Amino acid sequence: MVKRIIYQMLPRYFGNVNGNCRPSGSLDENGCGKFSDITPAILERLRDELKITDIWYTGVLDHATTVSFPGKPSSSVAVVKGRAGSPYAVRDYFDIAPYLADNPEQRFEEFKELVKRTHEAGLKAIIDFVPNHVAREYASSYAAKERNLGADDDPSLGENDLNDFIYLPGEHLHLPECVPGYDDYHEYPAKVTGNNCYSAYPSVNDWYDTVKLNYGSRHTGTWDKMAEIISFWAAAGIDGFRCDMVEMVPVAFFAWLIPKVKTEAGRDISFIAEVYGMSRYKEYSDAGFDLLYDKSGLYDTLRGICTSVMPASGITRNWQMLGELQPKMLNFLENHDEQRIASGFFCGDARKSYAALYVSLMFNDAAFMIYSGQEYGERGMDEEGFSGRDGRSTIYDFWSVGSLRRALTGQSTGEENAVYEKYVSLLASLAASKALSHGKTFDLCYANYGNPGFDPGRHFAFLKYCPGELKLVAANFSGLDTEMAIRIPAHAFEYFSIPETPGLNSKTPVCIKTGAWDGAISDLI
Repeated sequence: MVKRIIYQMLPRYFGNVNGNCRPSGSLDENGCGKFSDITPAILERLRDELKITDIWYTGVLDHATTVSFPGKPSSSVAVVKGRAGSPYAVRDYFDIAPYLADNPEQRFEEFKELVKRTHEAGLKAIIDFVPNHVAREYASSYAAKERNLGADDDPSLGENDLNDFIYLPGEHLHLPECVPGYDDYHEYPAKVTGNNCYSAYPSVNDWYDTVKLNYGSRHTGTWDKMAEIISFWAAAGIDGFRCDMVEMVPVAFFAWLIPKVKTEAGRDISFIAEVYGMSRYKEYSDAGFDLLYDKSGLYDTLRGICTSVMPASGITRNWQMLGELQPKMLNFLENHDEQRIASGFFCGDARKSYAALYVSLMFNDAAFMIYSGQEYGERGMDEEGFSGRDGRSTIYDFWSVGSLRRALTGQSTGEENAVYEKYVSLLASLAASKALSHGKTFDLCYANYGNPGFDPGRHFAFLKYCPGELKLVAANFSGLDTEMAIRIPAHAFEYFSIPETPGLNSKTPVCIKTGAWDGAISDLI
């Protein structure tokens, strides 16, 4: 069984090789990536070298933007974040962002060609589903069976099951005064803002470019309209949906939607939940989600260890809390919401995350996600525009990401090549080993407390087993090269139903060398 490896790609910047971008520059000045930049050769390289199984095409739906196209006027500047706009302020759920196409009037056809290329490479195509909110100026020209969101609303009712949006009757919307054009934008009555801001005065830190959808207290028209959107894209060949901020939408909606879509599609359609409350993981798993973000679990734990604010033994605690949900997790070290590993806000050097990579990739049976540029050690330290220099690659501006640009033009630095080769090597090891990809796991940390050859504060080790194959994986979160002497308890042999031997037993520690911030794999059987 192949381990699922998802590659998150923002086409807006993936293919943009303009090395002279201007902060807050326009589309004409800075350019942007196109669907056509994602060639068969690129898809095959992702498949063959990084062992990618799925590509999450982020930001392809038509969203609020300052750029106008024939039949698609620009959005009001006051409700657009940055020049390009947030991909999560969707203004037409049945359309594609025009700027991603070589011919904007053929954008849907060009996107379908990309999906076709993806499938021809043996990969699956995932897009975003943003169920909680839409752009403030949402309007769709698609002749949907269901009426447009909000078309039949009665704003005087405020929060009512008959409405798709939630209104603040009698109040005008007042956008933050620091927002360009704030006093030229009029909304009456004001709608509740996307992040549950029930105020007519959203702040600059609120999702002021969006409005919240109303799912009501029972099955409402909003449910049917959102289901039609998912069915539309499934019919267009999409294989999965990364569902944004699911905790802001009733679980009952997903429990109804997911089996409905899978049954109607007659094929495998996957649903990935962006969920943060660990106490709610089981709830969303039971609702039918195939994968759940483990941001608040393993990601936060590994980040804390890498930045020396948590001991490596914290991995054990997170693993125990997940229990039987392990295979439902989506592990990652980066995504568009989080700071780049190599940024000055995190590790400062991608190589300092190698130990975390071994754990996130191999410790459990969870799927793993790579954010484009991560495989080259992208630093995310440009000051692109809307959000400034924050250690992230902008999702609001037209920009070119340095490490990706250099990789696409054959100009990667020695350090970028080294990081890439590390990813290629580890993913190849994973793909070649049933034990590493889907074997049973045995955590060795508890058996090595008090062991002078093992520091549970900075070291972590585990076994991976399948019949005929036993691997020892060690992760060194310290800044020193080390040789660990790892005890394997008798219980591990019992758990895997393998005998102790003179060369491998519970009395003789296994020695394994690792570099600083790195990991190592040893074949024991």
